[in-house]
Amino acid sequence: MLDVPLNRLKPSPRNARKTPHTPANIEALAASIAAKGMIQPPVVEPERDAAGEGTGFYFVTVGEGRRQALALRAKRKEIGKAALVRCIVDVTHDAFEISLDENVTRFPMHPADQFEAFQTLAQERGFGPEEIAARFGVTATVVRQRLRLATVSPKLIDLYRAGEMSLDQLMAFTITSDIDRQEAAWESLSWNKEPALIRRVLTQDRVSARDRRAVLVGAEAYMAAGGVIERDLFSEDHGGYFADPLLLERLALERLVALTEEVRGQGWKWASASLDMPPVQGLRRVYPQRLPLTDEVEAHRQALQADYDALVSAHEEDEDLDPTVSEELDRLADKLDGLDAHQIAYDAEDIARAGAFVLLGQDGAPRIECGFVRREDEDSTAHEDDAEDGSLPLRSWANDDESEEGEGEPRALAERLVADLTAQRTAALQATLGDRPDIALIAIAHALVLQAFGLDRRAQSCLQLRLTLTALPAWSTETDAGKAIEARHAGWATELPTTSSALWSYLSALSQDRLLALLAHCVSLAVNAIQIGAHRAPSVVQADQLALALGLDMADYWEPTVETYLGRVTKAHILAAVAEGAGQEQVRRIEGLKKEPMAEAAEAILKGQRWLPSLLRMPDQVIEASDD
Repeated sequence: MLDVPLNRLKPSPRNARKTPHTPANIEALAASIAAKGMIQPPVVEPERDAAGEGTGFYFVTVGEGRRQALALRAKRKEIGKAALVRCIVDVTHDAFEISLDENVTRFPMHPADQFEAFQTLAQERGFGPEEIAARFGVTATVVRQRLRLATVSPKLIDLYRAGEMSLDQLMAFTITSDIDRQEAAWESLSWNKEPALIRRVLTQDRVSARDRRAVLVGAEAYMAAGGVIERDLFSEDHGGYFADPLLLERLALERLVALTEEVRGQGWKWASASLDMPPVQGLRRVYPQRLPLTDEVEAHRQALQADYDALVSAHEEDEDLDPTVSEELDRLADKLDGLDAHQIAYDAEDIARAGAFVLLGQDGAPRIECGFVRREDEDSTAHEDDAEDGSLPLRSWANDDESEEGEGEPRALAERLVADLTAQRTAALQATLGDRPDIALIAIAHALVLQAFGLDRRAQSCLQLRLTLTALPAWSTETDAGKAIEARHAGWATELPTTSSALWSYLSALSQDRLLALLAHCVSLAVNAIQIGAHRAPSVVQADQLALALGLDMADYWEPTVETYLGRVTKAHILAAVAEGAGQEQVRRIEGLKKEPMAEAAEAILKGQRWLPSLLRMPDQVIEASDD
């Protein structure tokens, strides 16, 4: 043994290791030496000059990494440049063979032993992840991962030691610390024991942090209520998994229930909290109406409109609009929009008898749907509105057959005669209406609007047309298409009168373009192209014809994401989508990934590519429905 000054040690030209140590390796060795000293002395041989005389320097035959680690500590001024290093001098054996032997006949400990050793340091010596990391030259994240691996069931670790389980499989079990659940999950799997499937089994009764309930409640409030969040330290878990779905749902509902007090404070008769929109059959919905402006406000609106129109007219030929002019146009437009927004409000009587649902949106934000009237809250005189709105009175042609004639008053007509006479009138109406397509269009719109906007409780159309409104999933209201439908519906509801006879007058006064637009909206609500499984009903085939006629491009409304598609199909489907949407080069980038990261990577690749699955594509050829 010999103490050699650090600045007298040199790398050996006969070292068998030609690939240099990585900076991370040197950092780890430096940390280990700082914490525990030099556990294994380097093996050296003296440097000699051409005459065979010693130069005072020594070549490091074994331990070049340790020499570099000491040099790194000297550079950081943790030790002196000439600090003494205890070395073994070997001039007997061949330096090259010694170096080769050092690197070849090395047997690292089993990873499971390392996991448990780190756990021992944590439990018995009280070392935290940061301290362990500092003592062994690794990151605190690595230490946390290895400590988590040590919490896996001993039975499963024994399988890993025996080579019956891969490290990736073992890592999948760390998503929960419940040993019984870990073992039960392993036993429940048959031949397919992929890590992704193990994670899926262990999280099937958990709630992702991306779930709308988790977004609403938040991790802090959930844990403060006693909830536990399980984390996956080995893959991106987007905030972990909430282990108590019932607690999470209760907390989410409590948040929504608290909001109902605010809604009732706005004057609504009732407010009900629910995660999703409950069935609303039997509930009529009222919408805000356009209120007349006061003379003063109307004069202000007209002045703003005049200024806006004048500015547009003055610059309509400008190729490049001056930024100052553009800003002024935006300012005037915002003021006009503000006046329009204040012009629309719910009627006070509607608010007094209607209520609202406080719901949870798909983005985790509360959503309030107002204006629903329960049957018991309907105005008892509502059915008389049509008789009192200044139009045709209600009429009755038949009374009880047993009623007596009054003095100078004829007896009521017999029921059979009433039916015959009104049948004659019906035939005449049919004959006449068939020659008046303009009035027929108004009658159709009248019948469909009554149903589409929930007005048919107060009055029924004489046309026997039934509009079956298609029930879509609750989440559809938050898609681009759903938002467009709701905005269009609310816009019309704001303009429409609320009684049947007033509605007829309103429709009669509409231009044909506006009437057709309203009719198109009502008809659109009855479209049903939902397909169940692989079976294509004749109605779905006709939906293809409709899509062709409309020139529908679903890429304007839909995009493949983990939630909408990629996370719900197999890896083969994901790769096929990427191949079609972005090419084989992108497929090669992700084909080696596990399912979850592959789906996330595919989402990023396909963003903006307008790729669609076959079910959403425009049909190349319309197949006529069979008459069978």
